Amino acid sequence: MFGIVGVPIIEVAMAAQVAGIKYVGMRNEQAVTDPVFKCRPVIVIGGSSDRNQETTGAFQEFPQVEACRLYSKFAARPGSLAMIPAVVEKAVRSSIYGRPGACYIDIPGDMVNGRVEQTSVRFPSCCPPPPVSLASSQEIAKASRVLREAQRPLLIIGKGAAYGRAEKGIRELVEVMGLPFLPTPMGKGVLPDDHPSCVSAARSRSLLQADVVVLLGARLNWMLHFGFPPRFSPHVKVIQVDLCAEELSNNVRATVALLGDVRAVVGQLLQSFRSDPWRYPSDSAWWVTLREKMASNAQISKRLALRTTLPMNYYTVFQHMAELLPRDCIIVSEGANTMDIGRTMLHNHYPRHRLDAGTFGTMGVGLGFAVAAAVLERSQQTGRRVVCVEGDSAFGFSGMEVETMCRYKLPVIIIIINNNGIYSGVGPETWREMEKMGELTTVAPPVTLLPEARYEQVMCAFGGRGYLVRTVEELRSALQQSLADIASPSILNVLIDPASDRKQQVT
Repeated sequence: MFGIVGVPIIEVAMAAQVAGIKYVGMRNEQAVTDPVFKCRPVIVIGGSSDRNQETTGAFQEFPQVEACRLYSKFAARPGSLAMIPAVVEKAVRSSIYGRPGACYIDIPGDMVNGRVEQTSVRFPSCCPPPPVSLASSQEIAKASRVLREAQRPLLIIGKGAAYGRAEKGIRELVEVMGLPFLPTPMGKGVLPDDHPSCVSAARSRSLLQADVVVLLGARLNWMLHFGFPPRFSPHVKVIQVDLCAEELSNNVRATVALLGDVRAVVGQLLQSFRSDPWRYPSDSAWWVTLREKMASNAQISKRLALRTTLPMNYYTVFQHMAELLPRDCIIVSEGANTMDIGRTMLHNHYPRHRLDAGTFGTMGVGLGFAVAAAVLERSQQTGRRVVCVEGDSAFGFSGMEVETMCRYKLPVIIIIINNNGIYSGVGPETWREMEKMGELTTVAPPVTLLPEARYEQVMCAFGGRGYLVRTVEELRSALQQSLADIASPSILNVLIDPASDRKQQVT
């Protein structure tokens, strides 16, 4: 259980500990809307004013249940103490059945310390795992036919495939049939990013020129440009696999709509191709153009990464990080350019090993994700490291969570890519010149932050390790020391060129 306590919810957290539930006290609340839009199963328990004080102007009186219904799959206040187990069971079931999402349970203050006869309480049994649904056999046959006829096929692997644990079937689909694939940010690692069939390095071209796209638990939202021209072909055929019926044909009419559990549906597709084998030719013109584009983009990134000028750029920093980070580390990331460039440079090799701002683009979630991931890895004794890659602006939203990490001795490695601003900033000399020009509130660009802010000292203040990094040598040394320390968290404050930017995107 993760939370921030206050009246009247303190006793709920204490009772949870008595019941054997671990409680992790956090510093920042961003609980409901983020899991809803990212389709994550979360139960939010909130306290509210006593029921007999409604409409009287009670402390923080607010229609919490009504407000949360806009952002959750299920929101309710138990009608009585005896109904609490039934409401909790329904919230758990709602959060994991169908498309996952957040659910809210409201606990009025007078219920927290209330008493009830146990014989009057209905204790429902724990809900079974979500039911697994299959696509219709007719649609499977149609999908097989459309895919066999494709000249330029492309699989897009979304976070639904990661959540659905479909990696084994998808790997067989890719390797047996020789298909190129593109992961979405949260779909990274379902198949390794360095897999020979991964075309992330030719993302724009693969999306634009594909004539058949297979969506495996991915949505045609803003992250995939809605499936619209000019980023997609106006004539593209879409084979869409999703467990949410309302998502099918959203933005682009699906040529084949496969409603069902992604792992089960992939199994159906595999069975179709096993009974009538087919393989996409590896020497096709489509594979040739994708490989050429990947090689070209890799060379551009490599040239940027090999630059020795100071301050460093994004690509140099990420290249050296990638060389040192363990293959099985959990990567958490948020920011603007930091997150976007990091997706391409920092590879994921295993499923469900990446957490980022995702669909809703919520800044401030990264450190909370890192705390949760570190608690899980410790409880399971995996030895995997959690590495949180932050833009300097993004770090500011929830930076006080470093105290949480130090309090629980969670060895999270936070790497702040500090460009002195949001998207871009200015250097110390330019900042001093602006100060001479007049009031900073009128002359400083809105995207700028204080140059070379010493974020690493925040970690030192709470007993963790802090490193100020300006050079490649300092970066490698600080990261190696942090990886060797399994007892305490650390911050690497990496100062980069404020003008550093993404490489130009060419399709």
